[in-house]
Amino acid sequence: MNPIVHAELSWLTGVRLASRRDRLLVTLAGVVPDADGLTLLLGEEPYSRWHHVVTHGLVAAVACSLLCGLVAERKVAVGALAFLAFHLHLLCDLAGSGPGWPLTYLWPFTREELSWSGQWDLASWQNTGLGLTVTLLVLACAVWFDRTIVELFSLKADRAVVTTVRKRLE
Repeated sequence: MNPIVHAELSWLTGVRLASRRDRLLVTLAGVVPDADGLTLLLGEEPYSRWHHVVTHGLVAAVACSLLCGLVAERKVAVGALAFLAFHLHLLCDLAGSGPGWPLTYLWPFTREELSWSGQWDLASWQNTGLGLTVTLLVLACAVWFDRTIVELFSLKADRAVVTTVRKRLE
C-alpha cells in the first residue's frame, strides 16, 4: 500500500484527539512499520529479506505504541490508538502489498510468515479505491473537524485547505 494512504488512514485513526501532537504520534505509528523498507538503500537482497520483517510485527508494534504513549498528552488513548494504527498498516500490507509479501509478525521469536491467499497487487483497483476513499475522508474532516492531515506539516496550509474545501461545498 502507498505510504501516503498509510499516513492518511493513521491520521484518521487519531483525528478525534484534541492535541495536534497526539494526532501526529498516532500518524507516525501507522507509518513506522515501513522503516524496514529503508533496507532498500542497502540493495535489493537486503530489502527482499528484511522488508515486512523487522518493523512489521508485534514487538515493533508494542515498542512503538509504548513510546508514543510515553510522550503523548493523553498517554493511554494515544498508546492504544498508535497500536491500532500500526496494525491497520499491517492489515493493509497483508491485503494489498501483492502476492508473495508475507509478514513475519512474531519476529524475532520466529521467522514463521503470515500471509493471505487473496492478496491483491500493489497497483490494483482495490488499492486505488481504498486510497481514494481514505483521501476523501481526510478532506471531509475539513468539514467535520475543521482540520485535515495537512495540519501535521503546516497549520497555515491546513487552514487554506479547510477554507477551500468548505467553500467548494457551499
